[in-house]
Amino acid sequence: MIKVGLTGGIGSGKTTVCKVFRQLGIPVYHADIQARMLSDADPDIRKALTGLCGKNIYTQSGLDRKRLSEVIFSNIDLLQKVNAIIHPRVIEDFNQWMTENHEDRYIIHEAAILFESGLNTLFNKIITVVAPEEIRIRRIMEREGVSEDYVRNIIRNQWPEKKKKSLSDYIIINDQKKLVLPQVLKIHNELIFLSRE
Repeated sequence: MIKVGLTGGIGSGKTTVCKVFRQLGIPVYHADIQARMLSDADPDIRKALTGLCGKNIYTQSGLDRKRLSEVIFSNIDLLQKVNAIIHPRVIEDFNQWMTENHEDRYIIHEAAILFESGLNTLFNKIITVVAPEEIRIRRIMEREGVSEDYVRNIIRNQWPEKKKKSLSDYIIINDQKKLVLPQVLKIHNELIFLSRE
């Protein structure tokens, strides 16, 4: 089984690309979604985050992500500490998920900060989804109802696309001009071929 990491900056369109892979029958693990679920449900994560950021970081419905992002995105040291709490638990969860999907030719692990967290070393191949920054900013502002400054702050804390592209095996351009489907199919066919070797 080939382990594929899929990443891209905020608003690049990773979710759209993952939907296409899923329609092709490929299992996709969404690290960010799982991290959210684990942050809400895992008592060890909850204890560590409240110890680091205070009890008001959680509400009755779970982790207050807006408050957490306001705190961590202006404090790199705190951001790294939060990631050090959540990421090992996500890797554990992913390994369990991978065991359940071990018969597939390849699997995809989708994560926004694949390179930043050092997870890229776990994968045989890396796909990076790219889009012009202005499109990315507009997508996030429309989707989440946040300010341009808020989105730019998140982008500043992620690796630049150029750096990600240089370390990737495949690049998918999601700029609203180039069709995504043919790009995904080309990668899919190549991965299926490699899995037979």
